[in-house]
Amino acid sequence: MEKKDNERSISSFNNELKLKGFNAFQIEDDANGVRNYSRKDFYKICLTTGESIIHYADRSYVMKGTILFFANPNVPYSWETISRSYVGYACLFSEDFYKPSDRTESLLHSPLFKVGGTPIFHISEEKREFLNGIFRNMITEQSTNYAFKDDLIRNYINLVIHEALKLQPAEDFDQVKNAAHRITNVFLELLERQFPIEGKDRPLQLRTAQDYASNLNLHVNYLNRAVKETTGKSTTTHISERIASEAKALLLHTDWNVADIAYALGFDYPTYFNNFFKRITGTNPMSLRPAEV
Repeated sequence: MEKKDNERSISSFNNELKLKGFNAFQIEDDANGVRNYSRKDFYKICLTTGESIIHYADRSYVMKGTILFFANPNVPYSWETISRSYVGYACLFSEDFYKPSDRTESLLHSPLFKVGGTPIFHISEEKREFLNGIFRNMITEQSTNYAFKDDLIRNYINLVIHEALKLQPAEDFDQVKNAAHRITNVFLELLERQFPIEGKDRPLQLRTAQDYASNLNLHVNYLNRAVKETTGKSTTTHISERIASEAKALLLHTDWNVADIAYALGFDYPTYFNNFFKRITGTNPMSLRPAEV
């Protein structure tokens, strides 16, 4: 009975989130802090006090005390709570909800949300009390009938973002050392935005270096040189490794058959996908599941 009530609560939470594009809530335990939602659609800001390990992209952070965490919807992360006591607040918001703000471009593309940026900040006790008040205001405001409450909530989100930006070292604001780094960062962000694949009817659109170059209005040779110079890997290698990583996730965590996965990842025939997967991973797609579902 408790499991069904929890499932209904999660379903209600997700439906409300999709409808309004925003939700703020208090965190009183780990399960509440890591609610299920479509990470591809929503940014997340958490203010938490406790001890935890945050795995963000390819990095892990061991955090103690109060932290402020910013999650980009296109960067995978997971959260392990270590301490028994874990409290705080969180808010989720879509880009469409935030768009009416004139400064959407600058804030959502700040170092807080960028791939390779700084998503986690230690917060003092004095600052924690101040930020707690902002989150409490968001929670209260979302339930009112005030005609301009969305504008007010966006102002609260902006205030939290600016408080974090003030903690960001000034030299880190311009992380672009040269044109090659800038192009590479943009390419990697665009690559990550293609995932996760959430439906068999929405196949991967960008699959080659030329696809990405065209999307970024660059010559493919220029993109390849920049990416190779900055990362030591070719553009094609980055794309192939990311597609293979997504393929593993789909094989392990969905009941899609191999043909469906191949189509979703942009392969015309399952044979092409099988050959690709074996070339990149050294193993057969079917080795990741006991039997075709």
